[in-house]
Amino acid sequence: MSYTNRKQILPENIERVFSQIDKPAVSVTLLIVTATETDFDVLLVKRVRLPFKDMWSLPGDIIALDETLEESARRIMKEKTGMEDFYLEQLYTFGDPGRDPRGRLITVAYLCLLPNKTLLPEKINDILQKKWYPSKNLPPLAFDHDQLISFGIDRIINKMGYSTIAKDLLSESFRLSELQKLYELALNGPIDKRNFRKWLKNLALVEPTGEVFRSGRHRPAKLYRFTSNNLVVFK
Repeated sequence: MSYTNRKQILPENIERVFSQIDKPAVSVTLLIVTATETDFDVLLVKRVRLPFKDMWSLPGDIIALDETLEESARRIMKEKTGMEDFYLEQLYTFGDPGRDPRGRLITVAYLCLLPNKTLLPEKINDILQKKWYPSKNLPPLAFDHDQLISFGIDRIINKMGYSTIAKDLLSESFRLSELQKLYELALNGPIDKRNFRKWLKNLALVEPTGEVFRSGRHRPAKLYRFTSNNLVVFK
């Protein structure tokens, strides 16, 4: 049922009472993450208006009355980055009364993952500045976005321990060494190569593509892919 249709079936007195309630604004904020060899990088945009003008923040927008939360997240992602194909997960709702100096603003945060070789368009419009920042070396941020980023990175790391969420941070085909480096990044330390590959084999989550990666005089490395395009949860 559309927003307009819902309004049409409400009794007039209910509509009047509802209009007298102080209502907060609701926005959607995107935590867009990719992985490098040294960190989980976060996409930030520079604000062009008050509050926090010229400070870096996560991309976001007020939700439209006729769109769902997910539709809003996908719209913002397309407007800010030009991307339409990506991993999307609702992360958390941030609603501290003082989080926005303009007034009561509740934001629903979404986690968006992109492979580390994804190239974003250089310019979406003339006023939007965007830049990848390592999550461990962020500039001063607007609003409560430092808390949001910390929450989201923790979600990724925790989820890598029981699901195939790592696949959305890699290219469709990859070397096992690339996957291992991603897990080493999450665990913040080295992993024994033999034990890691034994673990992968027991879970049966990846399979050879039949192709190899060649680099200079090095021995060609087999390329792998995840056995399922969907997110798989394992024990």
